Amino acid sequence: MASVSLSGITKSYGKHAVIHGVDISIADGEFVVLVGPSGCGKSTLLRMLAGLETITGGTIEIGDTVVNDLEPKQRDIAMVFQNYALYPHMTVAANMGFSLRHRGTAKEDIASRVEWAAGILGLSQYLGRYPRELSGGQRQRVAMGRAIVRNPKVFLFDEPLSNLDAKLRVVMRSEIKALHQRLKTTTVYVTHDQVEAMTMADKIVVLNGGNVEQIGAPLELYDRPANQFVAGFIGSPAMNFIPGTIGPDGFSADGVALPLPHGTRADGQRALYGVRPEHFALSPDGLPAEIVVVEPMGSETQVTMKLGATQVIGVFRERVAAAPGETITVAPDTTAIHLFDAETGARLN
Repeated sequence: MASVSLSGITKSYGKHAVIHGVDISIADGEFVVLVGPSGCGKSTLLRMLAGLETITGGTIEIGDTVVNDLEPKQRDIAMVFQNYALYPHMTVAANMGFSLRHRGTAKEDIASRVEWAAGILGLSQYLGRYPRELSGGQRQRVAMGRAIVRNPKVFLFDEPLSNLDAKLRVVMRSEIKALHQRLKTTTVYVTHDQVEAMTMADKIVVLNGGNVEQIGAPLELYDRPANQFVAGFIGSPAMNFIPGTIGPDGFSADGVALPLPHGTRADGQRALYGVRPEHFALSPDGLPAEIVVVEPMGSETQVTMKLGATQVIGVFRERVAAAPGETITVAPDTTAIHLFDAETGARLN
């Protein structure tokens, strides 16, 4: 196990810069998720950490060693890919032990390590099978087993669940987190799925356009997003943004006046009023909202509605019987309102 440090990392392809001076510190044993939209640079950062991409500028350290010029095999890392990358002509046991055989490890030690990893991952009964005889989830476990038999300093995961169906993703998400809690190996995990990031990470790094927008614990990013981008990316369904002006009588938007958090200075500033769908409540004293779509989801109801001229989403624990075109009254939780500068997107409160 080891800490990881990325300092001033840049990456350019010719004149085209894709990573712009990224700084990330990862503590020994920490589970860090790099998250962001497609093309934000998260997989490029992971590949640079693995040594599969050269860096244009900056320093990468694993433990106390600067690894900028080290080959991937010299960095003592193990990587799990999106497509499993298993050898189809090898059994599960042979796939899991391949890297150890390549390093010249004794057969007895390989067998012992493979059996240990298979026991952790529930693969003991499949060691004699071939990848074609396994389900997607079992293949991903084999790929994870191939990584953990090496006992590396750092695990790297590059969108490992994106090829699995929704139900299996939930199961594997839990298994990867449980594996980390057992092994305590430093882990860097790349995904575009913010639900994976929220449920798995000790710390999340939100990337956008090759820049770090915010780094923090999952609930820190959820409760105190640094800007509109992070606020809109973290949370599902996404945060609602209502444009308007901060005034003495509340937040004035097109066709509606919204309550402001206590102590907000009324300075006439143009802003975005951010409220998460789950922070609306049905209230007889609330604001009138015209129903657009009602989506019953069992334990909760998701409602698309119009507040003044702005269409927003609310999520309610109660059943909502209203039909499209009808009006309900809703109240935003003023203790959970986020205000952002209309021009820069920076947090105001």
